[in-house]
Amino acid sequence: MKSPVAVITGASSGIGRALAQQLDAENYSLVLCDLDEPGLRETQALLKHGSQRVTLDVSRRPEVEAMAAEVIARHGRVDLVINNAGVALDATIEEVSYEDFEWLFGINFWGVVYGTKAFLPTMLAQRSGTIVNLSSIFGIIAYPRQGTYNAAKFAVRGFTEALWHELEGTGVHAVSVHPGGIKTNIARSARTPKGAAGKEQLVSTFDRAARTTPEKAAEIILRGVYDKKKRVMVGADAVALQWLQRLLPDGYPALVTAAGKRGL
Repeated sequence: MKSPVAVITGASSGIGRALAQQLDAENYSLVLCDLDEPGLRETQALLKHGSQRVTLDVSRRPEVEAMAAEVIARHGRVDLVINNAGVALDATIEEVSYEDFEWLFGINFWGVVYGTKAFLPTMLAQRSGTIVNLSSIFGIIAYPRQGTYNAAKFAVRGFTEALWHELEGTGVHAVSVHPGGIKTNIARSARTPKGAAGKEQLVSTFDRAARTTPEKAAEIILRGVYDKKKRVMVGADAVALQWLQRLLPDGYPALVTAAGKRGL
């Protein structure tokens, strides 16, 4: 039996790297994608089996389509596509520039769209496969200074939930993943118009809130994939905030803002 084939974007660190390690242990043939070439090499060095490394800008459709075509030509199939690449931006809607808004959307939303559409025809033809799209708990609740990120992650959620309906009976599955605070470098690489002081404050706030390791996040995500779940909440904070939004759709903003001021 040939090994199943998995494509992971954002594989140079964090959740992407942890997913690669766990899938490698399960004997997947891996295609690791990221713009961070040194980070990809570090991920590859942690794996026991061979993998393919692709330097990729997910916001560029021709690059994503070329990568997908090469994967299908080499392996003849694809079993799991994880659209994980993402970036962060800390700014109010008034502050954010159109350029930064477009930069974030290019990666966090269009990267998901391109990754999905590039592989979907093959999955439909083989009548099997799973597409995993990384949204966020910020795709379920909104948060101050995260309006741009909220917009992209809400869009990913809506896009993926539409796929749930469209893929019924095809043998192909779509999963919307909503991590809470995960111990990654996303805040350290975030853009902010507030300079070094703003970046320091953002990182400090994020580090207090990030309580789930990438390894635990990857374990939860893959368990959800194998259990054929449509939505996967990652971390106790994500689960709690999802219920808060359901129970208090109009009242949750005040509670979330108050908790943020207390550093929770």
